[in-house]
Amino acid sequence: MTLSRSLVAAAFALGMSGAALADITVGISLPLTGPANGLGIPMQNYIKLWPESVGGEKLKVILLDDASDPTRAVQNARKFVNEDKVDIVMGSSATVNAVAMAEPVAESGTVQLMFSPAALQAGKDHWAFRLPQGNAVMAHAMIEHMKKLGIKSVGFLGYTDAYGETWLNDFKAQSAALGGPPIVAVERFARPDTSVTGQALKLVQANPDAILIVASGSGAAMPHKGLIERGYKGKIYQTHAAATRDLMRIGGKDVEGSYVVSGPALVPEQLPDSHPSKKVAQDFVNKYEKVYGPGSRNQFAGHAYDAIIVLDKVVPVAKAKAKPGTPEFRAALRDAIENMGRTVLCHGVLTYTKDNHWGFTVETPVMLKVVNGDWKIEPSSM
Repeated sequence: MTLSRSLVAAAFALGMSGAALADITVGISLPLTGPANGLGIPMQNYIKLWPESVGGEKLKVILLDDASDPTRAVQNARKFVNEDKVDIVMGSSATVNAVAMAEPVAESGTVQLMFSPAALQAGKDHWAFRLPQGNAVMAHAMIEHMKKLGIKSVGFLGYTDAYGETWLNDFKAQSAALGGPPIVAVERFARPDTSVTGQALKLVQANPDAILIVASGSGAAMPHKGLIERGYKGKIYQTHAAATRDLMRIGGKDVEGSYVVSGPALVPEQLPDSHPSKKVAQDFVNKYEKVYGPGSRNQFAGHAYDAIIVLDKVVPVAKAKAKPGTPEFRAALRDAIENMGRTVLCHGVLTYTKDNHWGFTVETPVMLKVVNGDWKIEPSSM
């Protein structure tokens, strides 16, 4: 009898061991320090609110700081795939870091759910899917808004890195296709820069009807203030990487009346009831602001919320084909994401396909205006 009980206990222990091996392990690299930390910290905040399980399996999260440094991001990626044997890699929210991570993650046959609109070379995104809206999609909404305001020329003031360059190229291509305003002056600055005096003076002298600033988080306010302080009187536009309250907190009265393109997650109360993301976006805001306070919602935390929606949908599909922790499961997870179909997120409606790992369509963005230190949807963008 004692032996029998021992055998049962051993069998139970083995069963528990097998269940532990089936946990879904996620490796996440974010810029929690350095000049891009305004993108990573809000995402970390929402990741702390993630459920303990996803798709019926226990969720194990390994979160590392990439310090806004591509080299560190690559080190994190290699650790995830070589040592931790994660089922999926997420990050980085800094574009240049996400691009740097792509090669080692793809070589391991692991999905990378990018937290930035990172553009890869043709044929290199088999394992990479972008969770934020692509720059071309956001540029489309911005250009249509500019056309309605009669803007005929645009100046560019943006980062020297991959985020700045892809926005510049995507804006030019979209504007040419839509009959929008051309970019007539281009100035750049590095993320760590604390002043853009020279660049602002050149743009003020060029005097375009509008200026597009391509910067992120709290760093988007500095170039904006620089333009106003140098006497620029035209319209100023910011990208979705600036869609945080840091823009208003640091920019103050200088950012009043400016325009920011965003996903719908920031303004669920202003969305019509017919908007597919209204209910989901409101759920995100309620959960986030219950913990972090009224007005704390932002673009980046919304992507962390959306990541769980994606996992909840695809993990059961992949699990039906293979066991978590195996190369077969990672391959099945990739296929499940690519074929998951129409999925409503707080940031819009996402549909990945074999030929499209960006997912969002031009119906996704909303144009916001800073009015009395808050976001207000531009009626023309709805």
